[in-house]
Amino acid sequence: MKRLAPLLATVGLIATSVPLLTAPQAAAAQTPGYMRQQPDWHRCSPEQPVTYECATLKVPLDYQHPQGRMLDLAISRIKTENPGKRRGVLLFNPGGPGVSALFRPVGLNTSIPKDVRDQYDLIGFDPRGVGKSSPISCGLNADEGGLGGPYRPETFPSDVAWARSVADKCREKSGDVIPHITTRNTARDLDVIRAALGERKISYLGYSYGTYLGAVYSQMFPQRTDRFVLDSGVDPQRVWRGMIQVWATEAEPAFARWTRWAAERSDRYGLGTTPEAVSATFWDLVARADRDPIIQDGQKVTGDYLRSEPSLFFSPYGASAVIKHLKSLAENGPKPADGDAPDLKQLLAEARASGANVSEPNAAVPGAAAAGSGGDGMAVYWSVVCGDTDAWPRDPDQYARDAARDKAKYPLYGDFASNIKPCAFWQRPVEPATPMKTRANVLTVQNEWDSQTPLVSGQGLHKALKGSRMVLALGGEKHGVYLSDPASCADVTVNKYLATGRLPAADVTCQDPPPFP
Repeated sequence: MKRLAPLLATVGLIATSVPLLTAPQAAAAQTPGYMRQQPDWHRCSPEQPVTYECATLKVPLDYQHPQGRMLDLAISRIKTENPGKRRGVLLFNPGGPGVSALFRPVGLNTSIPKDVRDQYDLIGFDPRGVGKSSPISCGLNADEGGLGGPYRPETFPSDVAWARSVADKCREKSGDVIPHITTRNTARDLDVIRAALGERKISYLGYSYGTYLGAVYSQMFPQRTDRFVLDSGVDPQRVWRGMIQVWATEAEPAFARWTRWAAERSDRYGLGTTPEAVSATFWDLVARADRDPIIQDGQKVTGDYLRSEPSLFFSPYGASAVIKHLKSLAENGPKPADGDAPDLKQLLAEARASGANVSEPNAAVPGAAAAGSGGDGMAVYWSVVCGDTDAWPRDPDQYARDAARDKAKYPLYGDFASNIKPCAFWQRPVEPATPMKTRANVLTVQNEWDSQTPLVSGQGLHKALKGSRMVLALGGEKHGVYLSDPASCADVTVNKYLATGRLPAADVTCQDPPPFP
């Protein structure tokens, strides 16, 4: 008690002195210290442009206990070259969760049109737990990565063991931090960045998972939300089990579109002259590969492996090339390593790349991505996916029932999507998911045939954010619309919004040219 006496006296002195402060002084005295930081900018790297600067802020691990443990939050910037036209800052998030964005201002600096670029300092950051922002890890081995496998009754016990092991390892390795690696806390971190930069509001460009982060920020800090572009939308009503399951439901129409496309080009691919025949070719190949895996140069392809790539069928060109090659291998046997046969891994990589953009650098695992310069991307992925919402079933048998049902209903990927995940054994979230109730005058952007955040998901985001407008690029196949290569028809509308702040009077639909001749 004697040690507390001076402290209590000081507190009493402050309390009696507050009425003597001016209003700005009183407000500053009540503002938490982490909201009054000033970044110590320095050149990020001798190999990078001198204009590319980095700094590190401190943010509370737990915002409910801000006097406790702090995390590093790595941020970067490239300032506008035209200060006279500067409006403010444009923050960027490329997706994930689990993706570094610290280096992104370098690319954006040359890709954003000058009339837009002049208005903003470009701001990158590594989200908490990622890269240089107090990275976390679960210590997973190669077999424990990914989102889980197909459902089979005989292998389900091992699926449960995998899910439990991942959750246990994450808890053991980073259990004191993981409960606080959530979208709501990352949104709070964005507001710390805003305050540290001395800005009243922020503008924002977010892809994929970044759309959900932006949407959450718009609800938690509506008065701080300026020009927000949410590209390739996550439906807030589907976080997060529903966002994995949507890959199964929406793979079916993409598969049907592919069968029509391939049938029209049967002379080139030889997969069938009708959509029904193309479909039969694929499913015969799946059954055959499950009995006798297809092998080339030591690469083993099972039927389950073929079904594990639903994003493949959102690119008819890529899918046709891959299935034609596998059909040839199944019928004629492996080709010599030095033969003319295309490499299977290369074909799959090209097919995936046709449906991926800046938002998902690791398209091999839908929705998950590699971390930046440190940490474990899957650790952050599961922390957010399991920790954002309490909607995950806790009964393993529920997953078995759902997976069996969805395997019959959505044969391409249904059982993969609904099979058990580590979230079944995760600790309960520290706070509920964010309701979307506040008006958000933001611009949502979507490709028609996005495999990672399918159209129905982007439409769900638009519907959830009252006051938003949507730009839909018909025919677009990439995951990520704005600043994609080749340029999207949506870019004109996005650039105008970022330059003027004026949303379109109504939703906009435009037509992208076919991605391949």
